[in-house]
Amino acid sequence: QVQLVESGGGLVQAGGSLRLSCAASELTFSNYIMGWFRQAPGKEREFVAGISGWHGNTYYADSAKGRFTISRDNAKKTVSLQMDSLKPEDTGVYYCAAAARIRRGISSVTDYDFWGQGTQVTVSS
Repeated sequence: QVQLVESGGGLVQAGGSLRLSCAASELTFSNYIMGWFRQAPGKEREFVAGISGWHGNTYYADSAKGRFTISRDNAKKTVSLQMDSLKPEDTGVYYCAAAARIRRGISSVTDYDFWGQGTQVTVSS
């Protein structure tokens, strides 16, 4: 089984930065596409950023591009999300997720097989 453990969430003022981390306890970590999603109260879970397993190709939601950076370290079995220039609308629970295969698209919630517990990010104005 794959276990994903997130850390780094917290409270920050608009314009500030946070770095989220996700650690996987699985020997085949490099086989998975990794993604970050977020969910605001009363809203659907939405894709934020993704990164491929072997080549490190990155993908971003329009709302994240230019402000967020996703990266992975296959040796350490971690994936990170550096968030800069944070806005109040970035507030939500952020989830780390792993997909063995992408069927519909990297932004599709249903393509992901494993999920972390979520970490709260709150951006004050």
